[in-house]
Amino acid sequence: MPVIECDPDSVRERLEAEGVEIRPGNTEHERWRAERDGATAVAYEGSVVVQGTDPARLVALIEEGGGRAHVYFDGASRGNPGPAAIGWVIVTSDGIVAEGSERIGRATNNQAEYEALIDALEVAAEYGFDELVVKGDAQLIIKQVRGEWNANDPTLREKRVRVREVLDGFEKWSIDHVPREINGRADELANEALDG
Repeated sequence: MPVIECDPDSVRERLEAEGVEIRPGNTEHERWRAERDGATAVAYEGSVVVQGTDPARLVALIEEGGGRAHVYFDGASRGNPGPAAIGWVIVTSDGIVAEGSERIGRATNNQAEYEALIDALEVAAEYGFDELVVKGDAQLIIKQVRGEWNANDPTLREKRVRVREVLDGFEKWSIDHVPREINGRADELANEALDG
């Protein structure tokens, strides 16, 4: 449950500008409440508390953006295609900023890898980072996003287009292949989601 020290009035303005509905607080100590993507933000004097199953996207709207982040992503599929899940982590010099995982239904491993990347990039964009260093252990995805390999499968081609659209919103980005050991937390998250 993130507690964000901030000016609740400026946060309220930022959330309203993003189309998030603000409601009155439930107690005399709560200044206001807002809900988005499975999370609730509750404003108090000098801070906002975010709770819920997926607080990352709401936290991203509340916190001031900028700077550089490292993004790690992984997808998992049992059966290829089969039940699939994703996992991702966003890290800055201050540590883990956000992480996420979820089951995505039936998909191939490559489709799951792309879904993990798209989800992570969209959250990173909401945080307002200027620069991303993206890392994953899926060589096919990395080479397709870089434009080194073609995406012949129509589904993967659509996902690659979406990835590039999101990446184009950053001032600077890079995407590199890393061994599975370096991508351990994202892999763990994807497998936990799949097993859960």
